[in-house]
Amino acid sequence: MVQAITSMDEDFAQWYTDVVLKAGLTDYTSVKGCMVIKPAGYAIWENIQRELDRRFKETGVENVYMPMFIPESLLQKEKDHVEGFAPEVAWVTHGGLEPLQERMCVRPTSETLFCDFYANEIQSYRDLPKVYNQWCSVVRWEKTTRPFLRSREFLWQEGHTAHATAEEAEARTEQMLHVYADFVEEVLAIPVVRGRKTDKEKFAGAKATYTIEALMHDGKALQSGTSHNFGDGFARAFGIQYTDKENKLQYVHQTSWGMTTRMIGAIIMVHGDDNGLVLPPRIAPTQIMIVPIRQQEESVVNTVEEIRARLAKKFSVKTDFSDKSPGWKFSEQEMRGIPTRIEIGPKDIEANQCVVVRRDTGEKITVSLDEIEEKMAEILEAMQKDMFERAKKHRDAHVYDARDYEEFKRIMLEKSGFVRAMWCGDEACENKIKEDTGATSRCMPFEQEEIADTCVCCGKKAKKLVYWGKAY
Repeated sequence: MVQAITSMDEDFAQWYTDVVLKAGLTDYTSVKGCMVIKPAGYAIWENIQRELDRRFKETGVENVYMPMFIPESLLQKEKDHVEGFAPEVAWVTHGGLEPLQERMCVRPTSETLFCDFYANEIQSYRDLPKVYNQWCSVVRWEKTTRPFLRSREFLWQEGHTAHATAEEAEARTEQMLHVYADFVEEVLAIPVVRGRKTDKEKFAGAKATYTIEALMHDGKALQSGTSHNFGDGFARAFGIQYTDKENKLQYVHQTSWGMTTRMIGAIIMVHGDDNGLVLPPRIAPTQIMIVPIRQQEESVVNTVEEIRARLAKKFSVKTDFSDKSPGWKFSEQEMRGIPTRIEIGPKDIEANQCVVVRRDTGEKITVSLDEIEEKMAEILEAMQKDMFERAKKHRDAHVYDARDYEEFKRIMLEKSGFVRAMWCGDEACENKIKEDTGATSRCMPFEQEEIADTCVCCGKKAKKLVYWGKAY
């Protein structure tokens, strides 16, 4: 099985595709540009969904559901928004055999639907805030697709909130970005840079976009979650007004925020290795796989079942009693990224012990059966922590500072990763950097430093420190 995976150093893109397919996460489909998410892949998404949903609700979020179709007239109401999405929109022109009086798009995102709803739902300051989220799929007609990272239909959540004041909207925008960042770091074990997008890179129709940016193993960036402050722009376009405490009409201030199935791709590209997938314990659908040795013996069957029952009270655990050889089972579990494997046979039972193997390091740990619950908790927690620290060490080793344009171009040519450099705020410099190097501005980090006085591109007075990089 391992021989079927291309080495990541040989061809990272092919390695990624091999892992996605061999680990049983997705498969190809007759629907061009779309993917089948198989049980192993969907189980990861379910865990992401469950943990994010819990965190959302702790901040007061409620779930709703909006239609998947948007009338063209509704989409056209916010000019910048429709222009931003026009190239990716899929249109429905017929209902059955009859042409529609007005064509409808399959939602690429749902701002306009929420705005249309809020215009009727919100009348008074007593109706605010509205803090809603929906779990759904969206369609964007991508030209180049890759499983999880970019497909024409993908799963996500999109939060849409309405507030009485600009301050409340800004607070919610930043709050949700930090919810994303904490989730990605604490659960997915992926370090991120938190910051604001430049105006060129912000969401179409937004006043400000905040982002978390992660670095993949190949040195490319991945935008991993975004939160947008819309100000009152959409409210004015859609007439979303409320009567305040002084009985005066005011426009609401809105936000939007989203995270998608591309995070499964991030897990693969940050933690995977040449043996396949490596899942952080807190997101793994199966945390422990028990592999019996000489499984035909009754004592082995009974002991394995006893251990499984004990561990199942605290962990997600499975047993592999298939008729494959132990070596094949070991390889298969490694390919699927299961965090830990317990090997146990007659000699282990005699010694009242088992062997625990960590997926991330391959380390073999002998554990007493009397202490199995406590030791597995320790091992899984250590693995979660170590995977984050390993990813952070890799990220930090691939962050470079550039103080002039020649140095910037040299780093982009010779190395991979983030380049930190000062920027004057002019979009022309962003365009030139992208044209010359292929790099884009990833974010202006919240934690600003002044590593130079002048813009790395034009030499004018610098305004912001920016993380630059090539991205998926």
